[in-house]
Amino acid sequence: MSVLETIYDLETPSILIDLDIMENNIAAMQKRCDDLGIQFRPHIKTHKIPAIAQKQIDAGAVGLACQKVSEAEVFVDAGFTDIQIPYNIVGAKKTRRLAELAKRADVTVTVDSKVVVDGIASAAQEVGSTIHMMVELVALNKRTGTTPEDAFDLAQHIVNTDNLHFAGIMIYPSVAQIRERLQKTLSLLANANIEVEMVSGGGSGAILESHLIPELTEMRVGTYVFWDWGSVSKGWASFDDCAMRIRATVVSANEKSRVILDSGSKTVNAETLDGLFGYIVEYPKARLHQVNEEHGYVDFTECDTVPNVGDIIHIIPVHTCVVTNLHNQIYGIRGDEIKNIWDVAARGLVW
Repeated sequence: MSVLETIYDLETPSILIDLDIMENNIAAMQKRCDDLGIQFRPHIKTHKIPAIAQKQIDAGAVGLACQKVSEAEVFVDAGFTDIQIPYNIVGAKKTRRLAELAKRADVTVTVDSKVVVDGIASAAQEVGSTIHMMVELVALNKRTGTTPEDAFDLAQHIVNTDNLHFAGIMIYPSVAQIRERLQKTLSLLANANIEVEMVSGGGSGAILESHLIPELTEMRVGTYVFWDWGSVSKGWASFDDCAMRIRATVVSANEKSRVILDSGSKTVNAETLDGLFGYIVEYPKARLHQVNEEHGYVDFTECDTVPNVGDIIHIIPVHTCVVTNLHNQIYGIRGDEIKNIWDVAARGLVW
């Protein structure tokens, strides 16, 4: 096997991470939280790589957020000891693994119903571990979460259940409009003398509003480490902040409106923005408008020039988190030099 020293040694498609940009993103987000006086807990679902998580911890993060038990196991195995899983863990097998994990690390989970609380409690009691719990308030996206009144009832239930520890309140996304709901919940808990150790907010866009919710004690953000075209379109970042590039090759170019890349849905994923599957760095007016599994269709009609077969282009994806999960390895680069070859350790771990 040949030694990979520069990006020109790579086969395509390959996923490149500009280390200078990534490290700037890590430092900037940590500084924002430090300036706000709140703790920062990066969400590793974006990169799924322990070495990158360590960079985030070294910059000042207090711990990690993982989305599933299987992800959390990878990071505990790698030596991380403060793990939050902001997700309802349901099912005897999952709760048993969660309870076992809590014997090796400080584990905090999120719940929004008594059924979830009791299932986790049963597993913790069986294996003899203690699990920290936050109650999730329903946010504007109306995904998971519950009302202030029900959150109060759940907190009381957690306090009175063996092998559980009530840690606080979680909300996602923690935008300013939910502050009144949060304040009502905290008031109910305070009146009952239930201690709230943590008010955990989250969301790449919500970080911009976190100063409007002084009750927050920590923020969870994931996408910021790489950023992506979706983030740029929402005004959260600029293209200069996007650390991830998909390096692709032109494999067919018989018409200006029909240039084919070797990067389809198995590389760039199937999410779109304004009907497009990615932003092509070298040709901003090009339209990556269709993907099959291994083919990317690009219309260069609006461009002054058109690439030839064999030419290399670079794509900023719509959603970086999904791209990471599609690849076995990604490459950290400075300029043209490959500095890191990272196995995506938690790839495919969605249970």
